[in-house]
Amino acid sequence: MPNIKSAVKRVKTSEKRRAQNVAMKSAMRTAMKKFESLVVNNDVENAKIAFREASKKIDKAAQKGIIHKNAAARFKSRLAKKLNNLSA
Repeated sequence: MPNIKSAVKRVKTSEKRRAQNVAMKSAMRTAMKKFESLVVNNDVENAKIAFREASKKIDKAAQKGIIHKNAAARFKSRLAKKLNNLSA
C-alpha cells in the first residue's frame, strides 16, 4: 500500500474504474451471447431487438476505451452477418 496521499487516491480511483470497466465489458458480452442464443433458436424478431442492444453496448464500450474501435467493428460485423443469414 502506498504512503503518499496522491498515490493512495490513485489506487482507489483505479480500482473503481477497473470495476466499472469489468462490469461494462461483462454486460457487452452478455448482450452478445443473448443475441447469439436467439439466432440459434431462429427467433428473428427478438434477435433484431437483441442485435440493437448488443450494438449499443459494443459502441459504448469502444467509446469508453474498454475495447478497441476495430474490435468493436469486428464484433458488430459478425453479429450483423449472423442476423442477415437468419433473415435470408
